[in-house]
Amino acid sequence: MPSTGISGISMFQGQYENLWATSLIFEEIILIEALPKVAVVILNWNGCHYLQQFLPSVLNSTYANKEVIVADNASTDGSAAWLQQNFPGVKIIALKKNHGFARGYNEALAHVQSEYYVLLNSDVEVAPGWIEPVVELMASDKTIGAAQPKILSYFDKHIFEYAGAAGGWIDYLGYPFARGRVFSNCEKDVGQYDDNAVVFWASGAALFVKAELFHRLNGFDNYFFAHMEEIDFCWRLQLAGHRVCACPKSVVYHLGAGTLQKESPKKIFLNFRNNLIMLAKNLPFAQAVWKIPFRLLLDGAAALQLLSSKKGVACFVAVIKAHWAFLYWLLFRQKESVFPFEKKRAPNGWAKQSIVWQHYVKGKKTFAEIVKNKT
Repeated sequence: MPSTGISGISMFQGQYENLWATSLIFEEIILIEALPKVAVVILNWNGCHYLQQFLPSVLNSTYANKEVIVADNASTDGSAAWLQQNFPGVKIIALKKNHGFARGYNEALAHVQSEYYVLLNSDVEVAPGWIEPVVELMASDKTIGAAQPKILSYFDKHIFEYAGAAGGWIDYLGYPFARGRVFSNCEKDVGQYDDNAVVFWASGAALFVKAELFHRLNGFDNYFFAHMEEIDFCWRLQLAGHRVCACPKSVVYHLGAGTLQKESPKKIFLNFRNNLIMLAKNLPFAQAVWKIPFRLLLDGAAALQLLSSKKGVACFVAVIKAHWAFLYWLLFRQKESVFPFEKKRAPNGWAKQSIVWQHYVKGKKTFAEIVKNKT
């Protein structure tokens, strides 16, 4: 009987190692496919410098079954060309014009197949394992429709960032605030909001949402263009019987004001107009008929206060224009908006007091001072 010799043994070992490597590859593919598919979608408008700075951290995310997509709102700064040259594996959805945040995402997500969407601002830095905790939380409870990570300031990573902080709330007159942020007062993060929590809204800066639910609720309200659309969506989501959560095991760092600066008259106009539209759409009629006129008065007081700002007159005029634009919507344009399917469920994260009174009159600076035993 002929001997196989050393060469025969080596050949056998080589075949065995190839089979072993192949089996490991198949096991890895099976494990990846077992994970829910996550599409991280970054809406970009002339933000090539932000993509250059922050996109690499997103691509380094450790979650295996993910796809990173950039939806481009007809940028003119060469964003798409830069992506194709430097990150050809990133899918680009080229929109024909600047649709704003709301319609921009609606248009883009119509072309994205995934179990979860992560709507991520282009000016957000992420840690490698930021996706896993949020997906694990959402997958553990079918009632959770949307969630957000803890959002800290990119400039000072120990301070909560304005746009969402540790999860958004709303007061009984419709003013948004957050765990870690009341008006412009952002708290230092010392672990005071490190629990998973049910909240009213999740920030559009880093919004996790179940894809099927996003489409079933008709997505964002295109009429908003930008600002408040994620709060409106989360309100409609809750009225449909789902919950919104904050997951502080996941942490991201937001630069903030990447498109419109804080005192931009356009930003002020959109925030004031859209907040009133949101209240008109989602409040029960018995509450809307008195809360909205009261809000108009408070907005007028805020407009007078804005006169002392850097762009005082322009900011004052922006509030007045927002009121007229709201009335125009109320009389002529309601059919263009997305309304809730029902208004039977009381939302979570709803403060029964006025944060205007609590903050400006009683001097309370933090979320925990205003919403006791609800942190």
